[in-house]
Amino acid sequence: MIDLESVKKLRNATGAGFKDCNSALKEAAGNLEKAIEILRIKGVSKASKKMSREANEGLVYICGDEKKTSIIEINCETDFVAKNDDFLTFSKEIGEINNSVNSDIEKLNNSKMKNGSTVSQNLIDLITKIGEKITIGRSKTLENPKSKIFTYNHSIIKDNLSKLGVVLSLEFEKSSKNIEQFGKQLAMHIAASNPMSIDIKDIQDDIIENEKKIVKEELKNLGKPKEIVEKISLGKINKFKEDNSLLTQDWVMDPKLKVKDVLNKVDANGLKIKDFIRIKIGE
Repeated sequence: MIDLESVKKLRNATGAGFKDCNSALKEAAGNLEKAIEILRIKGVSKASKKMSREANEGLVYICGDEKKTSIIEINCETDFVAKNDDFLTFSKEIGEINNSVNSDIEKLNNSKMKNGSTVSQNLIDLITKIGEKITIGRSKTLENPKSKIFTYNHSIIKDNLSKLGVVLSLEFEKSSKNIEQFGKQLAMHIAASNPMSIDIKDIQDDIIENEKKIVKEELKNLGKPKEIVEKISLGKINKFKEDNSLLTQDWVMDPKLKVKDVLNKVDANGLKIKDFIRIKIGE
């Protein structure tokens, strides 16, 4: 006969349901540690079934300092779970670990959390407890001793946990008040404009080739001479490159200017946009 106090302790330790805890304790002959192990093994099976489902909700977490900052995406199935305290606590802790391992996913999964279990095991336990597919998505660490990191969170849920996050690295020789303002505004611009690269030449070739195919399909039924179609096509591709490259995008704060125009006006010697990462849940 398993006493209720043991079941209660097991539920508090694992978050599993009453029947699962009672069954595990019977199988473990009342041994609490063995029962936890049994539930974890069962949890792997339960979690595996959930992993075939879609996880398009969740949040991103940003942490670090002005020299090194990381961003990580944690996905779940519903917005309700994305606001769950257990999910938020888990996301924040693995976000801190992620910054310490420089977004190395293998190191992250094998790192131990405060409770002594690895990130991978805690993820399985959380899936079992909450009942939804939960995955660790995109992540990146920006680090440069010569640069300063700027961040922006949009649709904040709690602390630095949000639905959209941007981390931006600027390099310069001399700091000033307007570089602080520019850094914050540029991070907001990136959030709103979603550039693919810093410069036109850095857009991936496969993206350009795919866009060319789309433009070709759009223009094939125009009934215009081939040279006219080619000219229109070239114009559309160039516009696509300009619209998706950070330096040539219209500045969100003043669309009459390009980002590169604003950058050139900032009072900071050798100012360069070194890198950026933008992660939005659902994209």
